[in-house]
Amino acid sequence: MNKISKTMAIGLAFLLAAFTVWAADVSGKWIANAAGAELTLELKMDGAQVTGTLNNPQAGPAEIKEGKIEGDAISFHVVRTINNAETKVNWKGTVAGEEIKFTRQAEGAAAGPATEIIAKRAP
Repeated sequence: MNKISKTMAIGLAFLLAAFTVWAADVSGKWIANAAGAELTLELKMDGAQVTGTLNNPQAGPAEIKEGKIEGDAISFHVVRTINNAETKVNWKGTVAGEEIKFTRQAEGAAAGPATEIIAKRAP
């Protein structure tokens, strides 16, 4: 491989690494409405890991678990008590500027159709 090809290959590798590492910044407070309740998400990022809390005034706060972000895709779950049983509720979304379009769905016996929820960055 000649010197120019080698330099181009190294440059391309760095460029691909930059795109792989890039992730939307979701840190901060987000507000969403679901079934007449105002939900508050407090999100924190550490690289591709997302942590924080989801507060639903009807069910109280819940810790965000296994949160991650890859590019503009975010996912995490919370554990809620539904019908006297602990239930994992999965959240998957796409970040678009100051909005995150989520799909929320419970697992197990409490599973129903997925719910679409839009969260907006709080001022």
